[in-house]
Amino acid sequence: MSDHNIHPTAIIQDGAEIAEGTTVGAYTVIGSQVKIGKNNKIGSHVVIEGRTTIGDNNNIFQFASIGAIPQDLKFHGEESCLVIGNNNLIREFTTLQPGTEGGGMITKVGDYNLFMTGAHVAHDVKMGNHNIMVNNAGLAGHVTIGDHVIMGGQSGYHQYIRLGDFSIIGGGAMVTKDVPPYCVAQGDRAGLAGINKVGLERAGFTVEEQRLVQNLYRDVFLAEGTFVTKLANQIEKNKGNLIAEKFLFFLKDSERGIVLPRKSSN
Repeated sequence: MSDHNIHPTAIIQDGAEIAEGTTVGAYTVIGSQVKIGKNNKIGSHVVIEGRTTIGDNNNIFQFASIGAIPQDLKFHGEESCLVIGNNNLIREFTTLQPGTEGGGMITKVGDYNLFMTGAHVAHDVKMGNHNIMVNNAGLAGHVTIGDHVIMGGQSGYHQYIRLGDFSIIGGGAMVTKDVPPYCVAQGDRAGLAGINKVGLERAGFTVEEQRLVQNLYRDVFLAEGTFVTKLANQIEKNKGNLIAEKFLFFLKDSERGIVLPRKSSN
């Protein structure tokens, strides 16, 4: 990388790898084990450390902290890592931390995610693509997030939970169990409030596909009968339908438990 892309006050430790087209702002510190890809924009006063790998075309704003040791008292310096993909937008005061021995040694973030101011991604999180963490949303360790998920401002997430594709979580929610795909969750402790109709429309789901999701939600959560029986019946009924199976097998595979509807949902 040519020196003119690095501000003279930045500190780049020996061993760091920075590919062409990446710019580094004033007073930023990049550690010796960091690997950064092409055409990233790294602002001023950013700290990137640890065994952190960053892909291409990311935009990291001032005061972000990336790769610092986990906030986990069980962490004892193991050589875990943080891997960030491409085209992510990481705003001010966001923190992303590496994995631990108890979680597979890696925190992994995909592509095209937006981390608004103050977002926190803890150790051993696995995040897919096109997700949004609104201001001050916080993920505890070992959380798994699919694709196209919106996490509202000031919302918090318990260890080991999962957030399914196209789900949306309201601001201030405290989520302690798995949120199924396509659903809206809100409140403390979070409960379901129907399907994410607006999100599905924006994602290009047809009217028939939206109706399918609405019917699945109704038949599994709101109809008479036991949850296990209703779920088994819908799995049998919807064999081969990928949209239905994403929803139904997410429920079937839950270990933490599922966020259930509030009485007012419909």
